[in-house]
Amino acid sequence: MDSDLGRRLREIRLWRQLSLRAAAELSGITHGYLGQIERGEKPVNNRQVLEALALTLRVSPSDLTGRPWLTTDPLTADAQAALLPVEAVLTEWRPGETPDDAPPRPWNEVWDESEKLINHLRPTSDYAAQGAVLPSLIHDLLCHADAAGEHRQRALRALVAAYHAAGNLAARIGTRHLGYVASDRLTQAAELLGEPEWLGVAGWTRAQFVSSVSRARQYTLAVQAVDLPGARLESRGMSHLTAALAAAAVGNDSMAKTHLAEASALADALDLDNSSWGAGTMNFGRANVGIWKVSIGVEVGDGGRVAEVAEDVPWQAMPASRQGAYWMDLGRGLLTEKRTRDEGLRALLKAEELTPQQMRNNVFVKELVADQLRTARRDAGGRELRGLAWRMGVVPAG
Repeated sequence: MDSDLGRRLREIRLWRQLSLRAAAELSGITHGYLGQIERGEKPVNNRQVLEALALTLRVSPSDLTGRPWLTTDPLTADAQAALLPVEAVLTEWRPGETPDDAPPRPWNEVWDESEKLINHLRPTSDYAAQGAVLPSLIHDLLCHADAAGEHRQRALRALVAAYHAAGNLAARIGTRHLGYVASDRLTQAAELLGEPEWLGVAGWTRAQFVSSVSRARQYTLAVQAVDLPGARLESRGMSHLTAALAAAAVGNDSMAKTHLAEASALADALDLDNSSWGAGTMNFGRANVGIWKVSIGVEVGDGGRVAEVAEDVPWQAMPASRQGAYWMDLGRGLLTEKRTRDEGLRALLKAEELTPQQMRNNVFVKELVADQLRTARRDAGGRELRGLAWRMGVVPAG
């Protein structure tokens, strides 16, 4: 079984003229493990290892993963194709500037499309459909937001949601740099809106979309966003969750758990499984905190033990996008241990059923599926795994 990531890793390491042992030591892993990764015998299963290797080799993590990668999924291909017009609308105009290339659609049409984005396309992780509507939606919202009419404030709030959706779309399908631009545009829209609670969303979003090679800065920005004046419990809670991920990604397990506890306390104070405030940007509450606990548990190496946390998560309260994330991360944890591999595969298939585009664009799932397929070739694995591997774009060599 070839590993695109392993092969690319070896090519860049040799180009940097680093020995296997030196690269492993600089990355904080054993040279035996690094050799197994390069030969496609072991997966890279968390952010800490991926980002440490990228730092050692002085490249972006996306240079190792090869994202955005070619896909057998036509919906993902459509989403990738839509990124060029999304990039155009993000870079051509800022909030406060009125696009002069075409008049906007009537407000009612624009508002209906914004509601569709917030209430249907984002909750189902339909990246292709989001990519199709975002360029014209952002264009028209900019026009209405720059007008002095009755719709200005609503247009600016809808712009915040649309910019967040654009950043999330870019990050999910492998062009994370557009997320930085989307974050800046979101902040500019929130500043024009002038409402402190939306500035809290902007503060969290900046931390969320900061480069994955800047975890220390991400952590600082997330902690600062917690204390922004006027920020609501939702954005403060999401900022704690982002701080937890930043800490986990650099191996600071205790700090990650501290921020998870802070987020949990805020969710209890909110007293909701899922808050709908924030135009679909956050979904903060007890359910999302539980899902993040599962995800962080996978990051820090809890493996199959994340199932104990998962039992108490009211995941049904969340939109499909977060339900899919729950099953995806649970599957990642369960697949790391032989005794729970069947359960892990079932969890991944559940995630794919709920949010196929989200599942098929996750690099860590792709690595784990490739690893399981290697094992299955030795142990006569099942048809379901082979089908999932094919849909993920993982194919056996030879």
